[in-house]
Amino acid sequence: MRAVRALSAAVLLLGLVATPAAADSSPSASPSGDGDAPTTAGTSFRTATEIEQGRRATAKAAAGDYLYWSFPADAGQRPTVRATVRLPERHAAQTWQVDVYDGLRRRQACQWGAQTRTAAADASSVELACVLRTVRAWSEPWANDPLPGTYYVRLTALDLPTSDLGARVGAEIEVGSKDMGGAAAVDGSLSEPLVPGVAMASGAAKDGEDRGAVLSAIEPEDGWSSGWWSDRWVWTGIGGVLAALAGVGGYALTRGSGRPSRVPPGA
Repeated sequence: MRAVRALSAAVLLLGLVATPAAADSSPSASPSGDGDAPTTAGTSFRTATEIEQGRRATAKAAAGDYLYWSFPADAGQRPTVRATVRLPERHAAQTWQVDVYDGLRRRQACQWGAQTRTAAADASSVELACVLRTVRAWSEPWANDPLPGTYYVRLTALDLPTSDLGARVGAEIEVGSKDMGGAAAVDGSLSEPLVPGVAMASGAAKDGEDRGAVLSAIEPEDGWSSGWWSDRWVWTGIGGVLAALAGVGGYALTRGSGRPSRVPPGA
């Protein structure tokens, strides 16, 4: 019985220790103040405006423009992109779409969300969303899996009527991620995240000299994890401890039941 009680106490203690690891499934970035949030958008991949996860960016543009932003996503995260377009008072029916590309400029499919929506002629705004697949720490060369690094968001209208071309619109975009934990861990990692060059170094164009490209300045708050750590390590350790305790408890029970019963003297 003492072995059983010890085993139960150990299980309860391990459950309390593992509670912080389970809490990692909450969103990895919380909204911060928008005082210094970007208020412009790029017009191409190379001029995409960098934004941090959890911070809302805004931009004013003309209907028909392509608007680009970029953000970092690390292994184990499942990013969600949300965009809102503020439309002018008078406009025809418009269809807007948000697309997400990885660091290799491969278009990434949305697991779910309203990636394309049509706003009626009397609508004041249209809201879009795209939930990506979980970012993997490593992938086969032939696969199209999302990998750690820079991601690009492109927002634009599709097949605008001529009367609405050039009309002033406002755009808002926000990116957040959910940490999927050890369930999304894989055996392998990239040597470096996919963070391509986004601009030329200041003063690079002197006498035709090219000093190289500047890499993206944004990265996750805790840095790039490279996919080596996940709560799978915690649960593997817990499983090993429980297996050892179960072996000790089974041995104690078997040994106790195998002892010969005492015979009273003179029997």
